[in-house]
Amino acid sequence: MSDFRVICTGMLGENCYLVRDAAPKRLFIIDPGDDADLIVSAAREMDCAENVILLTHAHVDHIGALPEVARELNIATIFLAAGDRELYHSPANHILPYLPAVAGLPATTAEWTWETPELIPTPGHSPGGSCFYFRDKNLLIAGDTLFAGSVGRTDLPGGDFATLEKSIRENLLTLSDEVKVYPGHGPATTIGNERRNNPYLQ
Repeated sequence: MSDFRVICTGMLGENCYLVRDAAPKRLFIIDPGDDADLIVSAAREMDCAENVILLTHAHVDHIGALPEVARELNIATIFLAAGDRELYHSPANHILPYLPAVAGLPATTAEWTWETPELIPTPGHSPGGSCFYFRDKNLLIAGDTLFAGSVGRTDLPGGDFATLEKSIRENLLTLSDEVKVYPGHGPATTIGNERRNNPYLQ
């Protein structure tokens, strides 16, 4: 059984990640954006004693399946950085007519209590943007901060390019070239590849 799963969800192709921490048999479900049935089924197959939801940020395409996933898997702990709490609860957090605001969102916590993964704050795409670094697996879940050949858009409410660039340069490009980067949309890449070739970081 793999300790790592990628589920591409919804009409915007949002990547939901399932990462198992084998020692305490804990499963991290990161950004359940859509297709709750697929996420729930995969999580049950990974058969962990505890399930936790981590959110890289609160844009609607990353939280659409959250209420159903949390309910079906009896998840009590949902992490979201405090900077995105207002966005998470905003009725304006939608992409109409395709993605309405999400109803029935459960409470979140901004308290970080885990040694694995490591929390890396990366504001810029949104005020509370976060990345999650699984050092033992050499992988980074980057949300919409860093993509293969691109970076997160900053023309949405709360976005700021200078802040995003600072986050990437100071908090992500300090990682080793070999670290695999798994973004919120699109294919995986590596820190080294983005350091050398990303046109937004040259």
